[in-house]
Amino acid sequence: MSWDLPRPFLLDIAVEASHIDHYGHVNNAEYLRWVEQASWAHSRALGLSLDDYRALDRGMVVHRHELDYLAPAFEGDGLKIATWIVACDGRLTLTRRFQLRNDATGATLLRAQTRFACIELSSGRARRMPARFVEVYGEAVTSPVIG
Repeated sequence: MSWDLPRPFLLDIAVEASHIDHYGHVNNAEYLRWVEQASWAHSRALGLSLDDYRALDRGMVVHRHELDYLAPAFEGDGLKIATWIVACDGRLTLTRRFQLRNDATGATLLRAQTRFACIELSSGRARRMPARFVEVYGEAVTSPVIG
């Protein structure tokens, strides 16, 4: 299965009955939940957990979500969501991209992008990223393949 960018972080998703809406396919809010789950899972895999965020009194919070719904998913489908960090300014923001694919067909169901901003958890105010965030997230930035 080819992905939009190299070296994706992948998370498997099994579509359950609780994900289905009145139209008989996955509700659009579930796609957003999967984007969030992939973000947290990738951060943990990189070595930054919620406990680390709390210890540093910093967190990356959503500033902007962009989701392009391309095709529906249905109960029983097996999916994979990929994520990449595509930008980290080393100061305040980082950007992730996402691609959701159907395992059986290879069809891309969703492409999304989220821009995060760093805040001080104790105050909720925007603050500079701690060195640990810059190190971990900065090293994880994936560049697009050109050519």
